[in-house]
Amino acid sequence: MLKTAAACGRFCMLRLLNMKPGEPTNELRSYGRRKGRKATPRQATLLRDLLPRVAVDLTAPSGRLPAGESGGARKKLFLEIGFGGGEHLVWQAEHNPDAMLMGCEPFEDGVIKVLDVIDRARIDNVRLHMGDARDVLRWLPEASIDRAFILFPDPWPKRKHQKRRLLNGGTLALLARVLKPGAELRFGTDIGDYARSALEAFQREKRFQWLAETPADWRARPADWPETRYEAKAHREGRRCYYFRFRRA
Repeated sequence: MLKTAAACGRFCMLRLLNMKPGEPTNELRSYGRRKGRKATPRQATLLRDLLPRVAVDLTAPSGRLPAGESGGARKKLFLEIGFGGGEHLVWQAEHNPDAMLMGCEPFEDGVIKVLDVIDRARIDNVRLHMGDARDVLRWLPEASIDRAFILFPDPWPKRKHQKRRLLNGGTLALLARVLKPGAELRFGTDIGDYARSALEAFQREKRFQWLAETPADWRARPADWPETRYEAKAHREGRRCYYFRFRRA
């Protein structure tokens, strides 16, 4: 029985779900194009020279996690899947110097933006994977990630394409394996249907606890969750944004 107004707010959001058994087991590509404009000479140099130095080496043993320039391991390991223009990834790296930030992004233009900041600001606690994040999730050792972010992923709004959405039962199972007990997973979207389908997947994955007591917990962005360019665009176009936080049990 719901006893508090806080619980009522959470219950109302859960009532939006249309629970269906099962989850697609075939893993489809969850992103669109890989390249945009042709790289400038400087950008081509960053891709050729800098990216190999900061790339996650998936050929290395999975227990050999990325280290800083000095070779020392960071106290924490954060993972952002689909970092887009990199604003959030860089902010987290700058505000968490004791953490190593691993960012996955298949779109070359986004990777170039982060490489440019790494080069100009001499940031040494960011490592990148220009490809499918699920390859990294399978490579990582169990219980190795302290915090993970999936912020405003490709919504695939057409019904026939929704099976390509990244946040589904399969991806959550991979994340549950690599997140430490007590670690936090953050998910943001400006698409109400995606919010519902994601919560549906989380309800089936019992290793995650939704950290929401009132509607404000999923309507307001936390102070340490900086705005991305995609979120700003959603606000300009009048779309409501949803901010979900989950704890690995």
